[in-house]
Amino acid sequence: MEGTFLDTNVFNYVILPILIFLSRVGYVTIGTIRIIFVSKGKKYLAPILGFFEVFIWILAISRIMQNLDNYINYVAYAGGFAAGNYVGMLLEEKIAMGVMIVRIITQKPADLLIERLTAMGCGITSVEARGTKDDVHVIYTVIHRRELKYVIDVIKKYNPRAFYSVEDVRYVNEGIFPLRKSMLGKTPNGSAFRRWRKGK
Repeated sequence: MEGTFLDTNVFNYVILPILIFLSRVGYVTIGTIRIIFVSKGKKYLAPILGFFEVFIWILAISRIMQNLDNYINYVAYAGGFAAGNYVGMLLEEKIAMGVMIVRIITQKPADLLIERLTAMGCGITSVEARGTKDDVHVIYTVIHRRELKYVIDVIKKYNPRAFYSVEDVRYVNEGIFPLRKSMLGKTPNGSAFRRWRKGK
């Protein structure tokens, strides 16, 4: 009975393409997260994800090779790849792993900005420098990635025309990090930041 169902048009042209699509989404999503783990130095988690990534790929490609005359499978495979990239990026944003360095360059006096970032719990390093036309203030802070939105909000509030750049940091030895242990400052609108769960 099972073999008869696997040979039906419903299975070959509806169920099988859906399964291939879903497996491809899972494969690419896992691959995206695995690459992120590799870039973050997660040497124990990345190989585990790599195993499941290849395992799912073998299952999907084997079914396609058994049904080379079914072009719907090709479309499902390609569509799953596209959807998997999108799902992987969404999941990566939700996970928000790692730490980042925010570099802020402002021509406007940065005393209020530094005060607010310090009140938020950010570790600040600031130096005076010379820009193309005028003297500038350069501020460095290393934060957890999930706190980036709040830091950018503060920058836009106190120095809206400041230039800032954000870079991933793979390793951090020591430092002061905001939010994950507690949040003592306030948002740019004056409301209290929500407290975050304690980090490791």
